[in-house]
Amino acid sequence: MKRFFDAELETFRSQLILMGETAIEQVRTAIQALVEAKTGLAEQVIAADDRLDRLEVEIDNEAVRYMNLRAPIASELRLVIVGMKASHDLERVGDEATSIAKRAIKLSAEPPLKPYIDIPRMVSMALEMLRDALDCFLQVDEAKAVAVCKRDAEVDNLNRQLYRELTSFMIERPETISRAIELMFISKSIERIADHATNIAEEMIYLSQGKDVRHTEEVKKDGKPLA
Repeated sequence: MKRFFDAELETFRSQLILMGETAIEQVRTAIQALVEAKTGLAEQVIAADDRLDRLEVEIDNEAVRYMNLRAPIASELRLVIVGMKASHDLERVGDEATSIAKRAIKLSAEPPLKPYIDIPRMVSMALEMLRDALDCFLQVDEAKAVAVCKRDAEVDNLNRQLYRELTSFMIERPETISRAIELMFISKSIERIADHATNIAEEMIYLSQGKDVRHTEEVKKDGKPLA
């Protein structure tokens, strides 16, 4: 039999998913602004950052209200705590989208240093990780959460590969230094977005098991859920 305030928890989940979808769209728009050199799109991302900030505050307030009024059982308490932590990660994803948008505006004033292939590929991987992590919040899918954690290394490798390539550009063509540095920062922002997706996935494992797997290598060794 469901507790009579289960609907409140579903509303809480829905708020978090809305925040996640908003963060994903912000990142996509920022990358589109970069690739297509559209400053108007970049400015839209910057202007919309406050929306994610507001959603984070709303989720935190709802979580605190729920804990104060409903005396949640252990599984419900974990859900609320995980939701609060996830909302913080999603707010940081929004910050990274804003950072990318600001750098896209700077880069739009100059010819592209190189065709934008690696960065869209990286962001596609990072956003897929983020969406899968959010799906785990709805389904409590531990296997999918572990898979998200394992994929973080792929984004890290692409980030390092792009750094090496951009460093070569700067050495061989000093006039490209400013553009290369901006692209390095954008690449780092995408790598951080993947890190935030990993954080959320790790929290989903905590939600399922009640076991904290942060800062451990256990979920990355063989992809198997913890016993």
